[in-house]
Amino acid sequence: MRLTTKGRFAVTAMIDLALRSGDGPVTLAGISERQKISLSYLEQLFGKLRRHSLVDSVRGPGGGYCLARPGSKITVSDIVRAVDEQLDATQCGGKENCRDEERCMTHELWATLNFKMYEYLTSVSLSDLVDIQLKKLGSDVSVLKDARRIGSNPRFKSVAATA
Repeated sequence: MRLTTKGRFAVTAMIDLALRSGDGPVTLAGISERQKISLSYLEQLFGKLRRHSLVDSVRGPGGGYCLARPGSKITVSDIVRAVDEQLDATQCGGKENCRDEERCMTHELWATLNFKMYEYLTSVSLSDLVDIQLKKLGSDVSVLKDARRIGSNPRFKSVAATA
């Protein structure tokens, strides 16, 4: 049982988007560069996120993506489920045919773990994760307010790259 790259990258990209969405649509190329995630992979993920109404796309010059609803209304569970990520600790995928077409002795243990994982991921909002990142940035929060200044100020380059 583990969260795969798809789920991890989707959550990371959504945090990046939420951090910068106050300045208008955010490009996938920008997220790709900052987070070192393939642009084509992000395009696939954001297609799924858009179909699940977590992000909206804006076409044309100055286009990109923005959150479809407030970050406080988007949970990590929403993001993980949108990209078809399955967190399942059971050997049978919940079908209860773990051992020779019958339920194994530990099925309840793993099924309960599944429930607890989703319960936890549902309790964490995108806003919670953004707040954690903003606290890490501390006084360098201004780096997110005006992305145009980042390129001209070497002090902010390393902070922006880790955000």
